[in-house]
Amino acid sequence: MHRSPLPEGFPGGRTSPFRVAELPVDAAFAALAQQRGGEQKGEQSGGQKHVPEGFECGSHMFHGPAGDERAGAAGLTGCIELLPCRCHTAAMLQNVVTVLTHGVNAFELGVVCEVFGIDRSEEGLPVYDFAVAAAEEPPIRVHPGVTVDTPYGLERLAAADLIALPAGRDFTERTFPAPLLDALRAGVERGARVLSVCSGAFVLGAAGLLDGRRCTTHWRHSDELARRWPAAAVEPDVLYVDDDPVLTSAGTAAGIDACLHLVRKEQGSAVANAIARRMVVPPHRDGGQAQYIEHPLPPVRDDDAIGSALAWMQRNLDQDITVERLAARAHMAPRTFARRFHRETGGTPYQWLVGQRVLLAQQLLEATELTVDAVAARAGFGGAAALRHHFLRRLGTTPQAYRRTFCGGVRVPD
Repeated sequence: MHRSPLPEGFPGGRTSPFRVAELPVDAAFAALAQQRGGEQKGEQSGGQKHVPEGFECGSHMFHGPAGDERAGAAGLTGCIELLPCRCHTAAMLQNVVTVLTHGVNAFELGVVCEVFGIDRSEEGLPVYDFAVAAAEEPPIRVHPGVTVDTPYGLERLAAADLIALPAGRDFTERTFPAPLLDALRAGVERGARVLSVCSGAFVLGAAGLLDGRRCTTHWRHSDELARRWPAAAVEPDVLYVDDDPVLTSAGTAAGIDACLHLVRKEQGSAVANAIARRMVVPPHRDGGQAQYIEHPLPPVRDDDAIGSALAWMQRNLDQDITVERLAARAHMAPRTFARRFHRETGGTPYQWLVGQRVLLAQQLLEATELTVDAVAARAGFGGAAALRHHFLRRLGTTPQAYRRTFCGGVRVPD
């Protein structure tokens, strides 16, 4: 497998000297990350290059406007399109079923169908074995005023890697068929994941799959979810919660975020970003982002201070970025800028910056042959220890292990 060097215009792709901020590192996390990194290095230190069973690597390249293959001033949302290799471990997530009961909402059903039910193989993306299954007598009544007929029933769930549960009208009040709840429990017991969109979490609660787990739903329903299932740890103000194997999300667009998060987790950021581009949605919003924000998708306009700051940060992740520097660019006092940033994005500039740097590091690990030290520098972490710390904290793995998973175990110097 060939991976290209960093393209010109990729964030951090300049050859001139640059300054990076040495981000704070918790000592215990750093020690654990260093230990795991050493273990991964030892595992990679010998043998031939190999591609594990089930691994695929696309050879397609996306082009910019008018076929331009150069990045120009591309930000994170566009930079991955320039890379000639899109890797994915196809065996991890293949068989997807969305299961319907009467009253399911059309939009949330459409979210799951759009992410997993579209054939994008011409772009080198994975094709899912996708089906819509009925948990009650079809045709299923879809809100508002639509019916859906399908040849599949609950038996289709037995082969699924992922079972998705869209939201529905009156899901916060109704009871659900016992065979559906049994099938969901059986799926989790055999190793399948379950994913709910908005009030679909109430189906998971009825199946007992939220007990002892962190979860979320639309903020309007979070109190009711906690009341009905007190053993669940409901987080009312986040976009989605991944408490593997149960993934729950808040309303409407948060379902897209949760689906793309799962794709990114199983098949890498390049695949998730390419699907997001086809859907014309932002490729990544952290699950911890607040639900109640002024602009769920922050605008990027010349006259919008926060949107312009986000765009500038994306293009300059390798620089020493501080609130004071951002505030000066926006012609605001630092406190005013920080308050507006939180109001419009749901988090602090530091949280947003670290998340984008981790995302860039994922892309670099997947698509280039840069060493971990070089990835850390170009992503703005300053050194490998800080990169391992934040990778471990946010992704639960090390950079070396992530690269091995998503790029077939190709040996790259540390």
